[in-house]
Amino acid sequence: MKRIPFLALWVLLLLPALSWAQENRITGRVVDAKTKDPVPFASISLREEGTGALTNEYGYFQLAGLEKTSQDSLIVMTLGYDRSAIFIKRGSTEDLIVELNKRFIELGDVKVVSKDKIKALELGSDAKNPGEGMIQGLPGSQYAFFVKNEKQKKLGNVRTVSFYIGENGFPREPFRVRIYKADGNYNAPNTDLLTENVVVSASRGGEWYTIDLSTYNIKAPEEGFFVAMEWIVGGDKFYTTNFMDNYTPYGQIMRPTFEFKESRTWSYTIGKGWNLLTLANSAGRRYNAMIKAEVDMYK
Repeated sequence: MKRIPFLALWVLLLLPALSWAQENRITGRVVDAKTKDPVPFASISLREEGTGALTNEYGYFQLAGLEKTSQDSLIVMTLGYDRSAIFIKRGSTEDLIVELNKRFIELGDVKVVSKDKIKALELGSDAKNPGEGMIQGLPGSQYAFFVKNEKQKKLGNVRTVSFYIGENGFPREPFRVRIYKADGNYNAPNTDLLTENVVVSASRGGEWYTIDLSTYNIKAPEEGFFVAMEWIVGGDKFYTTNFMDNYTPYGQIMRPTFEFKESRTWSYTIGKGWNLLTLANSAGRRYNAMIKAEVDMYK
């Protein structure tokens, strides 16, 4: 009897697993219910499995099928659309078309104030140099920093937001800007204040990168608000968790600051939600994302 080379034997043993992975998966596309246009960077998650995926620029996604249960709910969420839930059974579920309905936002009254009565106010990080460490996320994950109105000034609209992009990694990769109200559980990020997709890319790392949001008329809550970076994927790539053909994530890296005694930074993971970061340095200063904002302040 001829010996089977070790590599060939390993491939033979792996084939059933590969075959099973191909059969037990969920793939599809997320589109606008009215226009049928693709919905990019939508969050896909399985409620019971705790796994998730992110659609690419063209709305496509894939993720592993059910392992823990025989049935589950596929939850689809994204900026500017109503949430959707689809009932899923174990087995191959491919080429799903998920249609999302636009969410209509009722805008409040516009307050007209003389320019002579408005000044610029900076909130958030005031550091000139970042602290030691890196903040890096997977596609679909977010880091949100609460820019607090510490002096209780009367605020108007958000002018700009800024992120300190690290010199390492891939600083020119695109990311999505998110602005949240602190109205979730334990004052976590929850309600979107920026209801449009703002996808940007820094020209280089090792410095502050500022995004002008003045045209979006975002009214800043009096107590302050969260500014978040959401990691996404560009081109025809897409990201999925727990799947053999998954995309290896890479992207820009934010830098931390140790200016504050309290934790103001929350992290978000698809399928797991928001969690408060509580790391501290030896001096007891908390580890926070290096983010700031400029807002209108009424005199």
